[in-house]
Amino acid sequence: MDFIEILKAILFGIVEGITEWLPISSTGHMILLNEFVTLNVSEEFWKMFEVVIQLGAILAVVLLFWHQIFPFQFGKKPIIRVDIFSMWFKIAVACVPAAVIGILFDDMIDTMFYNYQTVSIMLLLFGVLFIVIENRNRHLKPSINQMEEITYKTALLIGFFQLIAAVFPGTSRSGATIIGALLIGVSRTVAAEFTFFLAIPVMFGASLLKIIKFGFVFTTSELIILLVGMVVAFLVSILVIQFLLSYIKKNDFKVFGWYRIILGIAVLLYFMVFHTAAV
Repeated sequence: MDFIEILKAILFGIVEGITEWLPISSTGHMILLNEFVTLNVSEEFWKMFEVVIQLGAILAVVLLFWHQIFPFQFGKKPIIRVDIFSMWFKIAVACVPAAVIGILFDDMIDTMFYNYQTVSIMLLLFGVLFIVIENRNRHLKPSINQMEEITYKTALLIGFFQLIAAVFPGTSRSGATIIGALLIGVSRTVAAEFTFFLAIPVMFGASLLKIIKFGFVFTTSELIILLVGMVVAFLVSILVIQFLLSYIKKNDFKVFGWYRIILGIAVLLYFMVFHTAAV
């Protein structure tokens, strides 16, 4: 196997680990990176890879928040955390809209919306939304400051925002759910944490769906590329999640809004200039 392909997988893992948790669209970055660094793999494997690599990022959440997401505590007196079970039921409710649409229309969504125009528009649109919403919330106090205060109605509303990300690439799953949470009065920290937890079943489900479609037979080189990307995404995600939680304690999300706007313009101009010229 070419060592260069491993280096490419490492690069994709770094990009995934950073962009999966910051609300700046991992899909937008992966599409742009793929224009300059292309893995020597089949188109089918690539479509599977760019989704399944997210499992590494998800495992970072499981590690960092284990005590907040695992409801069983063993010891002299085993404890079952009812509050954690309640949180998972709410997460399940939030997953329903995206799960239904993803299962029924996955191929149609890829065909209709997986293009640079959609990615650019959603980067720009949600970049503006971040700035507008943060300006609106500047003098408002959040009404939900603890995970336990999230109701089933709140979870479902956040789930509908996640649906937007499931349909339109470039939205950013974390960006859409955070914006939805901020709009309905959830604090930045709780919005980020709920987004992290919500990603666990969503990404496991999406990855399983892609693997089933691809098949469970991998060449040695494909397996190495996938595992390297996942491990790197896992390690980078640990650092990025810790950074984000520390950052939003003292800062808002507007910097990510401006970044999205700049990236959206860059993606649009790049594809318009170079792809039009190629045609």
